[in-house]
Amino acid sequence: MMTVEELLVYGKSLVHSDHAKILLAEIINKNPLELLNHLNDLIDEEKAIAYKNMIEALKEGKPLQYVLGKVNFYGNTFIINNNVLIPRFETEELVEHTIEYCKKYFTEPIDLVDLGCGSGVIGLTLEKKLSTNSVDLIDISKEALEVTHKNCGLLNSNAKIIQNDFLNNIDKKYDLIISNPPYIKNNEEIEQIVKDNEPHLALYAGEDGLDCYRKILKEIKKNCKERCLIAFEIGFEQAEAIIELVKKYIDKCKIEVKKDLQERDRMLFILINLE
Repeated sequence: MMTVEELLVYGKSLVHSDHAKILLAEIINKNPLELLNHLNDLIDEEKAIAYKNMIEALKEGKPLQYVLGKVNFYGNTFIINNNVLIPRFETEELVEHTIEYCKKYFTEPIDLVDLGCGSGVIGLTLEKKLSTNSVDLIDISKEALEVTHKNCGLLNSNAKIIQNDFLNNIDKKYDLIISNPPYIKNNEEIEQIVKDNEPHLALYAGEDGLDCYRKILKEIKKNCKERCLIAFEIGFEQAEAIIELVKKYIDKCKIEVKKDLQERDRMLFILINLE
């Protein structure tokens, strides 16, 4: 058997010190800040092997969140794996603004749909934070929806999980339609760790990165209630092009673009009969 200190020394020799601590704390079910109080604790062989395997995966370039198998998003823990995107802080900002809009404009419980839901973090968080009548989580990927299903169980959700290509052949009408769709151009340079690990189906969207917005907006009018909020996460250079698409498919609406904390256009909201 090895001690906590010996395992930490091993981990720190191969990966970033903070990551070594986080992984060991996870293995022995402690807070990383508590590890110094347990340096002499003996760790059984099974846990030591599991720790070393996690360190090796991290060393080989696997993202920390996939190694841990979970992530914190807007105060809740979600299961993730390499069949779904790792949620970013910008997506938490999308959720934050959406909650503000909904509390401002809707007084009754709402029907909402999360398109391209991945792990379900957006829809499930909104279910927790808003008064909802129904929550539909839609994704084309069967593997992604297996993760969604686990997260529904984790959060005691009543959401309905649907395998589908966005709104194709879906007639239900919603108060809120929200999506963080793929929006990276096919030839766009992205971080190697993202390119090598995260699902390309959830990243790339054609030559201009707008294919998914086109697909959603082309179908969306039939799914909007008379009063409806549509919320998108967008690439920071895409606002103008997406506004043109919105105007093409939705005749009467108000469009508002929000910036992220880095002052980049990253969220677009479409308000239909909301005043």
